Amino acid sequence: MSRRFDAIVIGAGQAGPSLAVRMAKEGLAVAIVERAAVGGTCVNYGCIPTKALVASARAAHVARRAADWGVVVEGEVRVDMKRVHDRMKAISGASNAGLTKWLEGAENVTLIRGHARLEGPKRIRVGEDVLTAERVFLNVGTRARIPELPGVADVPVLTNSTMLDLETLPEHLVVVGGSYIGLEFGQTFRRFGSRVTIVERGPRLVGREDEAVSSVIREVLEREGIEVRCGAECIRLERRGDGVGVGVSCASGPPEVEGSHVLLAVGRVPNTGDLGLDAAGIETDARGYVVVDDTLRTTTPGVWALGDCNGRGAFTHTSYNDYEIVAANLFDGEHRRVSDRVPCHALYVDPPLGRVGMTEREARASGRRVLVGRRPMSAVGRAKERGETDGFLSILVDADTERILGATILGIGGDEVVHTLIAQIYADASYTTLARSVPIHPNVAELLPTVLQNLEPLGD
Repeated sequence: MSRRFDAIVIGAGQAGPSLAVRMAKEGLAVAIVERAAVGGTCVNYGCIPTKALVASARAAHVARRAADWGVVVEGEVRVDMKRVHDRMKAISGASNAGLTKWLEGAENVTLIRGHARLEGPKRIRVGEDVLTAERVFLNVGTRARIPELPGVADVPVLTNSTMLDLETLPEHLVVVGGSYIGLEFGQTFRRFGSRVTIVERGPRLVGREDEAVSSVIREVLEREGIEVRCGAECIRLERRGDGVGVGVSCASGPPEVEGSHVLLAVGRVPNTGDLGLDAAGIETDARGYVVVDDTLRTTTPGVWALGDCNGRGAFTHTSYNDYEIVAANLFDGEHRRVSDRVPCHALYVDPPLGRVGMTEREARASGRRVLVGRRPMSAVGRAKERGETDGFLSILVDADTERILGATILGIGGDEVVHTLIAQIYADASYTTLARSVPIHPNVAELLPTVLQNLEPLGD
């Protein structure tokens, strides 16, 4: 059956539903096609369910540390993984159900279930149906990358998605990959009670961050009993009875780690291989990401790509901003661009990391005259009151323009406090505006003016 629409959105992840409803409110007949779960990675396999697990893990951690605050907890602190799993699924499921209900009830929006494949720039097949539209928007997201490691096809491995199916606690979880996903799962399951080993091919954890960040995070994880093996140049997998042997060949330590479960957390790949992009003349890069311009248009007129599949951001917040850019340019008479976006992200280990703009390494390479202000979290009253003093604050400033170039907030509340600096950068205001502000005491953010009042040249 042939069906005609004004616009078709492929994928109901973070950007797709909002764009579909916005276009419908503009009077367009819109189809949104989803082959799996409405809400995409964030709602079903990423942000929402994983942060529910992080919350449960933190509750267990705080309970075990209760005596540090003078609180007596009788007996062993145990984790009921079935209840943890059910709580996570309830939170994630409610988000999925709410978003699905919103789409199904939206006027001028048709939610179509199935796999979409392009047969031309304006022609899409979903099962037996052929959909056509003048405007097409790709919002197909990414999935976990399964690297071609020796033995990977011979052993059971977990990804960020299948980790969420576990209702029992792994005896020994080996995490291959020492970046954002791997570290969050590693710390979470250690706090649940698993033995955890993190194996990283690079010389340090979270290699895209400054070395000081890597060092603090490793110290925190090892203090909690997580074994960290960096410099694993020859990772291989083999069956070991009911478990898995992970060869690491590190310079120090045993050459193999034997675990009950293995999580592969070594990056993402776009879901573009089975879309029929060639039939529509849509170009992809060497990694399979859809090539887009600064307004998210693809190489084919009338086709846009939003969210993780365009390689211009790997976060829920960048995906939603993609929707805002496209909608503003189409309907609001604006000219918004991806390049206007300030890079920012968080790492939800505990304590969390909030990051915006340049790292110190990037600032040194920029050729600018850069000033830096630093303070340890041990100097923050709120951190001392809470008994959580790991981490530090670091803010970079352009000495000539007085603009904030970047910031790192690693410590209690870092994922929240960083938003003060994000707003300051978007306001394009001198750092002195924040330096002369009067924040509330006691609070983590109250140290930001102090940091900015004590800047010094960024050394080599």
